[in-house]
Amino acid sequence: MKPRDLAAALATPTAPLVREALTHLPLKSLEALTIEVLTVTEEKLRQAVVDRVIAFVTAEDEGAAAPVAAYFTPTERRAAGGLTWSPFIAALASTEDMPDLRHTRTSAVPVPAREAELTDTVFADQELAAALNRLAAVDPPGHEDVLRVHLPTRQVTRMTA
Repeated sequence: MKPRDLAAALATPTAPLVREALTHLPLKSLEALTIEVLTVTEEKLRQAVVDRVIAFVTAEDEGAAAPVAAYFTPTERRAAGGLTWSPFIAALASTEDMPDLRHTRTSAVPVPAREAELTDTVFADQELAAALNRLAAVDPPGHEDVLRVHLPTRQVTRMTA
């Protein structure tokens, strides 16, 4: 099989050829392959987040100091169930210091699920939102967690505020 054909087959892992090949692998090999695929998938999602943040920062550049990091906070999604990362940048920082991301009010305001979904659809970067949602599915955030996107190193780190 030519490398191009193999890449095309692997791009659609449910294709009959790939499915058939996988059924012949021993369980230990499948488990090892699953771990590697999850690791690579998570890294690709993190890089997609970095790319979208860089695109945003580049588009919004107004001559101010270039940000060093962007921070995302978790948000509760009733429709999807559980926490995910908000698709909106909570803060851009021009230093290595983490900004204060505590809520300034302690009261919560309920928003109808359809209204929240509409806001995300209209105002959020869809590629960024998709990558953040998939990252949250792989490694669900806690209420106190913060996702830090360090632009100079292209590192995405989950932190506790």
